[in-house]
Amino acid sequence: MKISLIQMNSQPDRRANLRQAQALMLKAVKEEVPDLIVLPEHFDWSGGTAAEKLAAADYMPGGAAYRMAQEFACRHGLWLHAGSMLERVPGEERIYNTTVVFDPEGREVGRYRKIHLFDIVAPDGKAYRESVTVAPGHDLFVYEAGGFRIGAAICYDLRFSRLFDQLAENKVDLVILPAAFTMQTGKDHWEVLCRARAIEFQVYFAACGQWGSYLAAGGETRQCFGNSLVCDPWGQVIARASDGTGIATARLDSQRINDVRRLIPMERHRQQFPSAASRAGLAETPSPTAQHLVVENAACDGLCSTCRSKTDLPASCE
Repeated sequence: MKISLIQMNSQPDRRANLRQAQALMLKAVKEEVPDLIVLPEHFDWSGGTAAEKLAAADYMPGGAAYRMAQEFACRHGLWLHAGSMLERVPGEERIYNTTVVFDPEGREVGRYRKIHLFDIVAPDGKAYRESVTVAPGHDLFVYEAGGFRIGAAICYDLRFSRLFDQLAENKVDLVILPAAFTMQTGKDHWEVLCRARAIEFQVYFAACGQWGSYLAAGGETRQCFGNSLVCDPWGQVIARASDGTGIATARLDSQRINDVRRLIPMERHRQQFPSAASRAGLAETPSPTAQHLVVENAACDGLCSTCRSKTDLPASCE
Protein backbone atom coordinates (compact mmCIF):
# COMPACT_ATOMS: atom_id res chain seq x y z
CA MET A 1 0.00 0.00 0.00
CA LYS A 2 1.22 3.47 -0.88
CA ILE A 3 0.55 6.28 1.59
CA SER A 4 1.00 10.05 1.16
CA LEU A 5 1.16 12.49 4.08
CA ILE A 6 0.04 16.06 3.37
CA GLN A 7 2.01 18.65 5.36
CA MET A 8 0.05 21.90 5.63
CA ASN A 9 0.25 25.37 7.16
CA SER A 10 -3.33 25.94 8.30
CA GLN A 11 -4.64 29.26 9.61
CA PRO A 12 -7.89 30.52 11.17
CA ASP A 13 -9.31 30.69 7.62
CA ARG A 14 -11.32 27.65 6.53
CA ARG A 15 -11.67 28.50 2.85
CA ALA A 16 -7.94 29.06 2.44
CA ASN A 17 -7.17 25.87 4.38
CA LEU A 18 -9.47 23.74 2.24
CA ARG A 19 -7.99 25.19 -0.97
CA GLN A 20 -4.52 24.38 0.32
CA ALA A 21 -5.52 20.83 1.29
CA GLN A 22 -7.13 20.16 -2.08
CA ALA A 23 -4.16 21.52 -4.03
CA LEU A 24 -1.66 19.38 -2.11
CA MET A 25 -3.84 16.27 -2.35
CA LEU A 26 -4.23 16.75 -6.10
CA LYS A 27 -0.47 17.08 -6.41
CA ALA A 28 -0.06 13.82 -4.47
CA VAL A 29 -2.59 12.03 -6.68
CA LYS A 30 -0.85 13.16 -9.87
CA GLU A 31 2.75 12.62 -8.76
CA GLU A 32 2.56 9.77 -6.23
CA VAL A 33 -0.68 7.86 -7.01
CA PRO A 34 -1.27 6.85 -3.37
CA ASP A 35 -3.82 4.35 -2.09
CA LEU A 36 -4.29 6.35 1.11
CA ILE A 37 -3.86 10.07 1.83
CA VAL A 38 -3.42 11.54 5.32
CA LEU A 39 -4.17 15.14 6.28
CA PRO A 40 -2.72 16.80 9.42
CA GLU A 41 -4.43 17.73 12.66
CA HIS A 42 -6.51 20.94 12.36
CA PHE A 43 -6.35 20.84 8.57
CA ASP A 44 -9.63 22.77 8.44
CA TRP A 45 -8.89 25.40 11.12
CA SER A 46 -5.81 26.26 13.16
CA GLY A 47 -5.43 29.04 15.72
CA GLY A 48 -7.77 31.92 16.41
CA THR A 49 -9.69 32.57 19.60
CA ALA A 50 -11.77 30.09 21.58
CA ALA A 51 -14.94 31.78 20.33
CA GLU A 52 -13.78 31.54 16.70
CA LYS A 53 -13.01 27.83 17.08
CA LEU A 54 -16.44 27.13 18.54
CA ALA A 55 -18.09 29.10 15.74
CA ALA A 56 -16.06 27.23 13.10
CA ALA A 57 -17.00 23.75 14.37
CA ASP A 58 -19.51 21.74 12.32
CA TYR A 59 -21.99 18.98 13.07
CA MET A 60 -21.06 15.72 11.35
CA PRO A 61 -21.80 14.35 8.89
CA GLY A 62 -21.77 17.76 7.28
CA GLY A 63 -19.79 20.95 7.05
CA ALA A 64 -17.45 22.24 4.36
CA ALA A 65 -14.36 20.31 5.48
CA TYR A 66 -16.24 17.03 5.87
CA ARG A 67 -17.86 17.36 2.43
CA MET A 68 -14.58 18.31 0.75
CA ALA A 69 -12.79 15.26 2.16
CA GLN A 70 -15.70 12.94 1.36
CA GLU A 71 -15.98 14.16 -2.22
CA PHE A 72 -12.22 14.01 -2.80
CA ALA A 73 -12.00 10.38 -1.64
CA CYS A 74 -14.91 9.40 -3.88
CA ARG A 75 -13.74 11.36 -6.93
CA HIS A 76 -10.24 9.90 -6.85
CA GLY A 77 -11.11 6.42 -5.58
CA LEU A 78 -8.77 6.40 -2.58
CA TRP A 79 -8.77 6.15 1.19
CA LEU A 80 -8.64 9.48 3.02
CA HIS A 81 -7.62 9.72 6.68
CA ALA A 82 -8.90 13.24 7.18
CA GLY A 83 -6.48 14.59 9.78
CA SER A 84 -8.68 16.24 12.34
CA MET A 85 -11.61 18.62 12.12
CA LEU A 86 -13.56 20.66 14.66
CA GLU A 87 -16.69 18.63 15.45
CA ARG A 88 -19.70 20.12 17.20
CA VAL A 89 -21.93 17.76 19.18
CA PRO A 90 -25.47 18.57 20.36
CA GLY A 91 -25.60 19.21 24.09
CA GLU A 92 -21.83 19.70 24.42
CA GLU A 93 -20.41 23.09 25.35
CA ARG A 94 -17.01 22.08 24.01
CA ILE A 95 -16.15 20.62 20.60
CA TYR A 96 -14.23 17.48 19.63
CA ASN A 97 -10.92 17.25 17.79
CA THR A 98 -11.99 14.54 15.36
CA THR A 99 -10.42 12.34 12.70
CA VAL A 100 -12.82 11.06 10.04
CA VAL A 101 -11.88 8.27 7.61
CA PHE A 102 -13.47 7.89 4.17
CA ASP A 103 -13.24 4.86 1.88
CA PRO A 104 -12.70 5.04 -1.93
CA GLU A 105 -16.45 5.40 -2.47
CA GLY A 106 -16.65 8.39 -0.14
CA ARG A 107 -18.37 6.52 2.67
CA GLU A 108 -17.46 7.39 6.25
CA VAL A 109 -15.76 4.37 7.80
CA GLY A 110 -15.57 5.87 11.28
CA ARG A 111 -14.28 8.62 13.55
CA TYR A 112 -11.67 9.02 16.25
CA ARG A 113 -11.97 11.80 18.83
CA LYS A 114 -8.66 12.86 20.37
CA ILE A 115 -8.35 11.38 23.87
CA HIS A 116 -5.39 13.20 25.44
CA LEU A 117 -5.73 16.98 25.40
CA PHE A 118 -2.78 19.35 25.12
CA ASP A 119 -2.74 21.35 28.36
CA ILE A 120 0.93 22.14 28.90
CA VAL A 121 3.47 24.91 29.35
CA ALA A 122 6.20 24.92 26.69
CA PRO A 123 9.86 25.65 27.52
CA ASP A 124 9.43 29.22 26.23
CA GLY A 125 6.71 29.81 28.84
CA LYS A 126 3.77 29.73 26.44
CA ALA A 127 0.73 27.91 27.83
CA TYR A 128 -1.50 25.68 25.71
CA ARG A 129 -5.00 24.87 27.01
CA GLU A 130 -6.77 22.62 24.52
CA SER A 131 -9.32 21.52 27.13
CA VAL A 132 -10.79 25.04 27.28
CA THR A 133 -12.51 24.44 23.93
CA VAL A 134 -12.14 20.68 23.31
CA ALA A 135 -13.74 17.73 25.10
CA PRO A 136 -11.80 14.44 25.29
CA GLY A 137 -12.84 11.39 23.32
CA HIS A 138 -13.08 7.98 24.96
CA ASP A 139 -12.94 5.28 22.27
CA LEU A 140 -10.25 3.66 20.18
CA PHE A 141 -10.76 3.45 16.41
CA VAL A 142 -9.34 0.73 14.15
CA TYR A 143 -10.18 0.09 10.50
CA GLU A 144 -8.88 -2.00 7.59
CA ALA A 145 -7.60 -0.62 4.28
CA GLY A 146 -5.32 -1.99 1.59
CA GLY A 147 -4.65 -5.19 3.51
CA PHE A 148 -3.53 -3.28 6.64
CA ARG A 149 -5.20 -2.96 10.01
CA ILE A 150 -4.92 0.72 10.95
CA GLY A 151 -5.16 2.44 14.33
CA ALA A 152 -5.88 6.14 14.84
CA ALA A 153 -4.32 8.63 17.25
CA ILE A 154 -3.87 12.42 17.27
CA CYS A 155 -0.86 14.58 18.24
CA TYR A 156 -0.49 14.64 22.08
CA ASP A 157 -1.72 11.01 22.18
CA LEU A 158 1.80 10.18 20.97
CA ARG A 159 3.16 10.53 24.51
CA PHE A 160 0.82 7.95 26.09
CA SER A 161 1.99 4.41 25.42
CA ARG A 162 -1.06 2.80 27.00
CA LEU A 163 -3.18 3.92 24.05
CA PHE A 164 -0.77 2.18 21.66
CA ASP A 165 -0.74 -0.90 23.89
CA GLN A 166 -4.46 -1.16 23.32
CA LEU A 167 -4.10 -0.59 19.59
CA ALA A 168 -1.51 -3.40 19.55
CA GLU A 169 -3.99 -5.66 21.33
CA ASN A 170 -6.31 -4.90 18.40
CA LYS A 171 -3.62 -6.28 16.04
CA VAL A 172 -2.86 -3.08 14.13
CA ASP A 173 -0.13 -3.03 11.45
CA LEU A 174 -0.08 0.74 10.96
CA VAL A 175 -0.74 3.71 13.23
CA ILE A 176 -1.67 7.06 11.69
CA LEU A 177 -1.15 10.17 13.80
CA PRO A 178 -2.15 13.60 12.45
CA ALA A 179 -0.48 16.30 14.54
CA ALA A 180 0.33 19.96 15.10
CA PHE A 181 3.41 19.56 17.31
CA THR A 182 4.89 22.81 18.58
CA MET A 183 8.36 23.85 17.46
CA GLN A 184 9.53 23.82 21.09
CA THR A 185 8.49 20.22 21.81
CA GLY A 186 8.88 18.90 18.29
CA LYS A 187 12.59 19.56 17.89
CA ASP A 188 13.38 17.42 20.95
CA HIS A 189 10.59 14.83 21.12
CA TRP A 190 8.81 14.32 17.78
CA GLU A 191 11.07 11.90 15.92
CA VAL A 192 12.18 10.14 19.11
CA LEU A 193 8.59 9.32 20.05
CA CYS A 194 7.49 8.36 16.53
CA ARG A 195 10.38 5.95 16.09
CA ALA A 196 9.90 4.56 19.60
CA ARG A 197 6.23 3.76 18.94
CA ALA A 198 7.13 2.01 15.68
CA ILE A 199 9.83 -0.03 17.41
CA GLU A 200 8.02 -1.00 20.59
CA PHE A 201 4.83 -2.07 18.80
CA GLN A 202 6.49 -3.30 15.58
CA VAL A 203 4.20 -1.34 13.28
CA TYR A 204 4.46 1.21 10.53
CA PHE A 205 3.97 4.65 12.05
CA ALA A 206 2.78 7.56 9.87
CA ALA A 207 2.86 10.97 11.57
CA CYS A 208 1.46 13.86 9.52
CA GLY A 209 2.16 17.33 10.91
CA GLN A 210 1.34 20.98 10.52
CA TRP A 211 4.30 23.19 9.61
CA GLY A 212 5.11 26.87 10.11
CA SER A 213 3.54 29.80 11.92
CA TYR A 214 -0.13 30.49 12.55
CA LEU A 215 -2.12 33.18 14.35
CA ALA A 216 -3.37 32.25 17.81
CA ALA A 217 -5.61 34.22 20.16
CA GLY A 218 -4.76 37.90 20.53
CA GLY A 219 -2.76 37.94 17.31
CA GLU A 220 0.07 35.93 18.88
CA THR A 221 2.18 33.96 16.41
CA ARG A 222 2.95 30.33 17.20
CA GLN A 223 4.94 27.75 15.26
CA CYS A 224 4.42 24.11 14.33
CA PHE A 225 7.33 21.72 13.81
CA GLY A 226 6.27 19.91 10.63
CA ASN A 227 8.71 17.09 9.83
CA SER A 228 5.95 14.69 8.74
CA LEU A 229 7.40 11.19 8.52
CA VAL A 230 6.79 7.48 8.10
CA CYS A 231 8.70 4.92 10.18
CA ASP A 232 8.90 1.23 9.37
CA PRO A 233 8.52 -1.47 12.08
CA TRP A 234 12.29 -1.43 12.66
CA GLY A 235 12.10 2.27 13.51
CA GLN A 236 13.78 3.49 10.34
CA VAL A 237 12.42 6.70 8.81
CA ILE A 238 11.47 5.74 5.26
CA ALA A 239 9.82 9.02 4.20
CA ARG A 240 10.04 12.57 5.46
CA ALA A 241 8.63 15.92 4.34
CA SER A 242 11.05 18.81 3.97
CA ASP A 243 10.47 22.23 5.52
CA GLY A 244 7.42 23.96 4.13
CA THR A 245 4.12 22.61 2.92
CA GLY A 246 4.47 19.44 0.92
CA ILE A 247 4.10 15.68 0.66
CA ALA A 248 5.87 12.65 2.11
CA THR A 249 5.14 9.31 0.43
CA ALA A 250 6.08 5.75 1.38
CA ARG A 251 5.23 2.27 0.17
CA LEU A 252 4.27 -0.07 3.02
CA ASP A 253 4.99 -3.79 2.81
CA SER A 254 3.21 -6.21 5.13
CA GLN A 255 6.09 -8.66 4.73
CA ARG A 256 8.39 -6.14 6.42
CA ILE A 257 6.15 -6.31 9.50
CA ASN A 258 6.25 -10.10 9.47
CA ASP A 259 10.05 -10.13 9.13
CA VAL A 260 10.59 -7.75 12.06
CA ARG A 261 8.18 -9.65 14.29
CA ARG A 262 9.85 -12.93 13.38
CA LEU A 263 13.32 -11.61 14.24
CA ILE A 264 12.21 -10.11 17.56
CA PRO A 265 9.03 -11.95 18.66
CA MET A 266 7.93 -9.40 21.23
CA GLU A 267 4.31 -10.52 21.27
CA ARG A 268 5.36 -14.01 22.32
CA HIS A 269 7.64 -12.61 25.03
CA ARG A 270 5.26 -9.99 26.42
CA GLN A 271 4.52 -10.55 30.13
CA GLN A 272 1.67 -9.48 32.38
CA PHE A 273 2.76 -8.04 35.72
CA PRO A 274 0.78 -7.79 38.94
CA SER A 275 0.84 -4.31 40.37
CA ALA A 276 3.31 -3.44 43.11
CA ALA A 277 0.36 -2.82 45.44
CA SER A 278 -1.10 -6.29 44.96
CA ARG A 279 2.30 -7.94 45.51
CA ALA A 280 2.61 -6.05 48.79
CA GLY A 281 -0.94 -6.92 49.81
CA LEU A 282 -2.03 -3.28 49.62
CA ALA A 283 -5.27 -1.90 48.30
CA GLU A 284 -4.92 -0.92 44.64
CA THR A 285 -6.27 2.63 45.04
CA PRO A 286 -4.49 5.30 43.02
CA SER A 287 -2.93 8.19 44.88
CA PRO A 288 -4.77 11.55 44.85
CA THR A 289 -2.13 12.86 42.45
CA ALA A 290 -2.60 10.03 39.97
CA GLN A 291 -6.29 9.31 40.42
CA HIS A 292 -7.53 11.80 37.84
CA LEU A 293 -5.36 10.14 35.17
CA VAL A 294 -6.71 6.61 35.63
CA VAL A 295 -9.51 5.95 33.17
CA GLU A 296 -10.78 3.11 31.04
CA ASN A 297 -9.79 2.86 27.37
CA ALA A 298 -6.99 5.37 27.94
CA ALA A 299 -9.58 8.14 28.05
CA CYS A 300 -8.07 11.13 29.81
CA ASP A 301 -8.37 14.85 29.37
CA GLY A 302 -4.92 15.22 30.93
CA LEU A 303 -6.03 17.39 33.83
CA CYS A 304 -8.39 17.30 36.77
CA SER A 305 -10.81 20.15 37.27
CA THR A 306 -8.60 21.56 40.01
CA CYS A 307 -5.52 21.66 37.80
CA ARG A 308 -7.38 23.15 34.86
CA SER A 309 -8.27 26.18 36.90
CA LYS A 310 -4.64 27.06 37.62
CA THR A 311 -2.46 29.33 35.52
CA ASP A 312 0.53 26.98 35.52
CA LEU A 313 0.53 23.21 35.54
CA PRO A 314 2.01 21.44 38.54
CA ALA A 315 4.68 18.93 37.58
CA SER A 316 2.40 16.07 38.67
CA CYS A 317 -0.05 16.87 35.87
CA GLU A 318 2.24 16.57 32.86
